[in-house]
Amino acid sequence: MFTGIIEETGTLVSSIRGPRSCVLDIRARAVLDGTVPGDSIAVNGVCLTASAVSSTGFTADVMPETMARTGLGSMNPGALVNLERAMAADGRFGGHIVSGHIDGTGTISMIKREGNAIWYTVRTCPSILDLIIEKGSIAMDGISLTVARVTDRDFCVSVIPHTAGHTNLVRKTVGSTVNLENDCVGKYVGKYLAKLLTVPRHDSHPGSAVTEEFLLRNGF
Repeated sequence: MFTGIIEETGTLVSSIRGPRSCVLDIRARAVLDGTVPGDSIAVNGVCLTASAVSSTGFTADVMPETMARTGLGSMNPGALVNLERAMAADGRFGGHIVSGHIDGTGTISMIKREGNAIWYTVRTCPSILDLIIEKGSIAMDGISLTVARVTDRDFCVSVIPHTAGHTNLVRKTVGSTVNLENDCVGKYVGKYLAKLLTVPRHDSHPGSAVTEEFLLRNGF
């Protein structure tokens, strides 16, 4: 589990690509402290296993499912990547619950400065937008951010200078792809409610479903 508080930005040294997978070689420093092969590191929000660790970086395998759902496969050598080690049991919970399992990608459609803040507007698909709420949390390339606005086409986040300067956002431009992970609490609640409202109830009225009238009648 991660928290979305980026520890450092690393540099992609190489990406050895197969037909549907790849092996990433990443130069890093801070996240190497205490890290051994088999440990988890979030790379742009994607939970990856360090298959090898050296004094200057680590390598990680990216499987086909991850390639299909994230932007890792499109990165070129020299790209900045956000890095975070898995949360220690005695660590501070500075962001929100981040699993490192990406729901999909978005595209930055606008970047605007306002005082000391930078606004990023991100366009993405309805299945991701449906689980985003205003003032809720979203992990964008692994960064824990608060949603300032959401529409049926996109959402906006307002980023402080520290976050922009200490993550790969410093190199993002309009058209850049970002990995997105919805708040996992919202995903669980959404799935539960969808099932509750559609699955027939096994009571004295077989085949009936939970309806708005039923919920009102029972005090909801």
